[in-house]
Amino acid sequence: MGTASSLVSPGEVIEDGYGGEGGEACEIPVEVKPKARLLRSSFRRGPRVIGASFKSTGSVDLEYAAEYERLRKEYEIFRVSKNNEISSMQKKEAKLDEENKRLRAELQALQKTYQKILREKESALEAKYQAMERAATFEHDRDKVKRQFKIFRETKEKEIQDLLRAKRDLEAKLQQLQAQGIQVYDPNDSDSDDNQTTVTATGTQCEYWAGGVLGSEPSMGSMMQLQQTFKGPEFAHSLIDVEGPFANVSRDDWDAAVASLLQVSPHVRQALWSNTVRCYLIFTQETKAELDIFIKKHSPVLRKMCEDLGHFYLNVFFPEESAASYTVERKQEIERSSVCVLLLKSTVTSSVVEDCEEAFVKNPDGHPLVLYLRTGEDHSLTGSTRQLLERINAADKAAKLKVVDHSGSADDGAALIYTDLDKIIKQELLGLEGADVDSKDPGIEEGHEEDSGDMLWDLHDEQEQIESYQQACSSNVSQLGFQKYIDCLNDMITAPPPTPPLLVSGGPGSGKSLLLSKWIELQQKQSPNTLFLYHFVDRPLSISSEPVLIIKRLTVKLLQHFWSISGFSMEPSKILEEFPRWLERLSARHQGNIIIIIDSIDQIQQAERHMKWLIDPLPVNVRVVVSVNVETCPQAWRLWPTLHLDPLSPREVRSVVCAECQSMDLKLTKDQEKKLERHCRSASTCNALYVTLLARMITSQSCWSQEKSLEQCLQCQDTMSLYQLALKMMLNSLSTDKEQHILREILCLVCASHNGVSESEILDLFSELELPVLSSMLYHLNRLCIVTVRCGLIRFQHLQAWEAVRLQFLGGGSSSANYREKLIHYFSQQLSQDHVTWRVADELPWLLQQQEDRPKLQRSLLNLFVSQNLYKRGHFSELLTYWQYVGKDKNSMATEYFDSLKHYEKSCEGEDSMTKLANLYETLGRFLKDLGLPSQAVAPLQRSLEIRETALDPDHPSVARSLHQLAGVYVQWKKYGNAEQLYKQALEISENAYGAEHASVARELESLAVLYQKQNKYEQAEKLRKRSVKIRQKTARQKGHMYGFTLLRRRALQLEELTLGKDSADCAKTLNELGTITFNISRTLDYLKFYFKPMRQRVLGPDHPDCAQSLNNLAALHTERREYEAAEDMYERALDIRKKALSPDHPSLAYTLKHLAMLYKRRGKLDKAVPLYELSLEIREKSFGPKHPSVATALVNLAVIYCQLKKHSDALPLYERALKVYEDSLGRSHPRVGETLKNLAVLSYEEGDFEKAAELYKRAMEIKEAEPSLVCGNAPSRHSSSGDTFSLRGPAPLPHAPR
Repeated sequence: MGTASSLVSPGEVIEDGYGGEGGEACEIPVEVKPKARLLRSSFRRGPRVIGASFKSTGSVDLEYAAEYERLRKEYEIFRVSKNNEISSMQKKEAKLDEENKRLRAELQALQKTYQKILREKESALEAKYQAMERAATFEHDRDKVKRQFKIFRETKEKEIQDLLRAKRDLEAKLQQLQAQGIQVYDPNDSDSDDNQTTVTATGTQCEYWAGGVLGSEPSMGSMMQLQQTFKGPEFAHSLIDVEGPFANVSRDDWDAAVASLLQVSPHVRQALWSNTVRCYLIFTQETKAELDIFIKKHSPVLRKMCEDLGHFYLNVFFPEESAASYTVERKQEIERSSVCVLLLKSTVTSSVVEDCEEAFVKNPDGHPLVLYLRTGEDHSLTGSTRQLLERINAADKAAKLKVVDHSGSADDGAALIYTDLDKIIKQELLGLEGADVDSKDPGIEEGHEEDSGDMLWDLHDEQEQIESYQQACSSNVSQLGFQKYIDCLNDMITAPPPTPPLLVSGGPGSGKSLLLSKWIELQQKQSPNTLFLYHFVDRPLSISSEPVLIIKRLTVKLLQHFWSISGFSMEPSKILEEFPRWLERLSARHQGNIIIIIDSIDQIQQAERHMKWLIDPLPVNVRVVVSVNVETCPQAWRLWPTLHLDPLSPREVRSVVCAECQSMDLKLTKDQEKKLERHCRSASTCNALYVTLLARMITSQSCWSQEKSLEQCLQCQDTMSLYQLALKMMLNSLSTDKEQHILREILCLVCASHNGVSESEILDLFSELELPVLSSMLYHLNRLCIVTVRCGLIRFQHLQAWEAVRLQFLGGGSSSANYREKLIHYFSQQLSQDHVTWRVADELPWLLQQQEDRPKLQRSLLNLFVSQNLYKRGHFSELLTYWQYVGKDKNSMATEYFDSLKHYEKSCEGEDSMTKLANLYETLGRFLKDLGLPSQAVAPLQRSLEIRETALDPDHPSVARSLHQLAGVYVQWKKYGNAEQLYKQALEISENAYGAEHASVARELESLAVLYQKQNKYEQAEKLRKRSVKIRQKTARQKGHMYGFTLLRRRALQLEELTLGKDSADCAKTLNELGTITFNISRTLDYLKFYFKPMRQRVLGPDHPDCAQSLNNLAALHTERREYEAAEDMYERALDIRKKALSPDHPSLAYTLKHLAMLYKRRGKLDKAVPLYELSLEIREKSFGPKHPSVATALVNLAVIYCQLKKHSDALPLYERALKVYEDSLGRSHPRVGETLKNLAVLSYEEGDFEKAAELYKRAMEIKEAEPSLVCGNAPSRHSSSGDTFSLRGPAPLPHAPR
């Protein structure tokens, strides 16, 4: 064994196996002692052992010592290692504590950073929302400021217009002084004949007042100066130098008349009472056989014809034995009748004589009359019959009576009556003019569609509104004290803009509808230039309360003042969205005011949501008046200016009751008057409806005495209870239980229906009911304010009457389902017979929806004729609502229609059925196109085209319709090349079929014009649009749509009153103006020669300046008829008169020179036109100065003449001078500057300077493209003359004479 020093050497390193991280090395210091000392010490341990040898004892001790030392060293090593381990652990712990602290600090920092970022995020979101709110507020404020600025601008423009009118009045007075020989000239004056321009500032576009051909300068002695809208500078190259022959018609009257003339809404014929052809038959026992045969055999044919055309047909007759009981009813029926037929043989009765006196003698011109006189071999007339025929013959001064003298059988006589009635109904009542009704699909429907273009319009909705207004106007409201409310309405309407809608409020039955109708009637008389758009809402759930149909009707009424309606959409959401835009566009163009009246607006479904446009600021010349019930008025509308209708005062109550008593020749006692006065003091017993109904019940000839009626009425404390008493009184007045039952059934059916029930439908439903009894019931119900007849349908007069019937007879509506089932059965029978009328389409789907019968509703919609009827009458939204209720989307609905059409096509044979099939395919295609499914619309439209080309003829007008609709789909797809080709094909077919001046041709021209506008081909679009406008003007006059000239007729009547006196200068002047207006109505020259010349020649002499004006007018008429030689002679005579009577620089002389020069130019006599244009230029320069726009116009006219004579060097300085005058006075962007630049461009091109020509033409096109849009895209400005420039290259060819 070695010593301890052998274990560890000094300086040796021992690795710590228990150490920390990575075996940390430690130096262990070891003390080493000398060996001798160690040996000595070993002998000193313990006692000395006796007997042991020295060697063994020492050896053992040494071994123990060595073991001890080894163990001690191991312990020391273990201790040191553990200490090192503890030290390492402590260091590690300290290090971990430090790391933990660092991580904790970092965590706290991250938490703080997170909280900070979170707060920043929240603040950023809040800032974002605030910014969005500020942006929305800014947008709203910006729009509001824009609208306010627009209103301010329009207000100022209106003030400027007023100043211009005042200026023209002063000019008229100045010309009166000139006529009296006082020569006063002002260099700032303008000639009234040539496009006067008022310059407000450099670059400002000013208003033009134009000269037409005829009489644009005022009469020398006239007190009024009549103007016309500007038609453009008379450039010699223009296609139309002057549009229209007259200028002495007031601008406002002319604009209103033209707007009405071009309206797209159909004309409601006044020959029919409430959309019903009522044939009143007067007969005797001797001619009853003919009557019976006619009713059984021929009457159904007439009825079917009328119903297919959207009208009702009703035979009205009273048997002799009961006629005396219905005196009042007979008189009323004669007044309402459309045609009266008298069937006589030899004798007459007193009732026949009475009816003949009323229908044939007192009012022979009120309606067409037919006299059927049955003769025979032994025919001899009694004295009374002969006297009656003599009176009828004497009353027939206009020879309108149609006499059928028949001696054959009764069957033949009935056939003759039918033949005459069929002709009268078609030609005189319905205006079909010999059209074959049996072929109505290709003929009549096409004609109607051509009149309205692509617009889908419901004539029945329009007639319902007209009759609602007329019935309210016919009521006597003088006792209701409405004058104070009318004055308030006038004050509120004339308030300065901007003005919110005006609210007319009151309780139910307070007379709001009557007030608005009377106010409209008065305003139309006092302000004929104001456009009134009114809508009367009936009870809830009726068609008149459909918001989309209301807004669509108002939009179409607005669009009738545009030349085109191409931008109109049929989609319900777009109709509601675009109405404010159409309103703003039209208000900017309309010269007068626009007033929109909506009665009972609170009855519209979701009125606040659908009438959002009421909240926005209205244009400056637009006013809106709405009426509401106080209880149902939306809260947001209560802040509007309100006119509240108060209950009637005691004096007004007494006036109403006294008026009713006087009409019935009755008188109340003083005691009864006091009872009424005490009773009618509360708000519920003194409103207009309650008092009117009370007075009529007291004065009605019922089974009750007057005293009992009064006592019963005084127990009713509100209108509802009074209506219930009126129903009870009406039932008690009937003689039999059967009649009472029928009356209840009729009222319940009317209550359960969608829009009411017609008289013919009631007679079908109750076969035992006779017409005299029905007529008597309706007369008394109408008198008791319960029902009325509108558009041929029996409806409730007031909402409270409807409620009373529901409570009294239907148990609050719980029994309505039974009556709806009866109506469903009735209309389903018509549907099963393939007899689909507008009544079936209106009622059946709605009734099935109310009954919640989805399968039957879907089957009825898949009857293609039902859907076609709804769609073609514009009930687009209603049709969509039904399909949504069934649960079908657009694509599945289209699939259902396709399958149904394919199934129907299998049963089609013959030309008529194939024509109907083509119409159905076309309707489906248009419907899908309006739904926004053009890809699915192409297939049915192409199929419709194929069928028409195969079944009819490739050149048939119906083929043009298919081409037109298919082109519309391609336009929607923006495939303009395909669309253009189809439109041109349709145009060619229409021109070949109808001629070049038919409404269908105008429609194709308009469509092509819109297409060219979309392609930025503005010149081509402008030419087509002008041609379309001319065609529409001419066709409207030819078709007799002259109801649009109501304002002109009224003006003509006022002027005509002045002509009744003796010959005078004033009468001559009036005749001249009347002739001007009459020409616009009749367009006949021979009749107008009476107006223009003879009286002035007699009164003033042949050389008076006013005679020159008449000669000008006659010359214009001859020019209009292309009788140029006569026109030239009259212009030359007028020029001679004015040269003698007026100064050489008088504006009227320049007027005659101008038009004579234009006539020379039109006839190709350019050499004779040049000196006249030069003289006209000199006069203008002297009158207005060299820098007036009128002088620039004369310069352009002369320059164009020089160009046509190839004198380009003479024309260039004139063009340049005119351009400078236009730019200085009108601004560099005025349309006249563009026209002059275009002429200069053509001149530069002719001279070979192509770069300059291109530059000038580019600038001209920039000015033209900047002009405002009329309907969609860019459109010609009304200040632009738009002639084609290439006609500068030679004289304009002479137009062909009319064939």
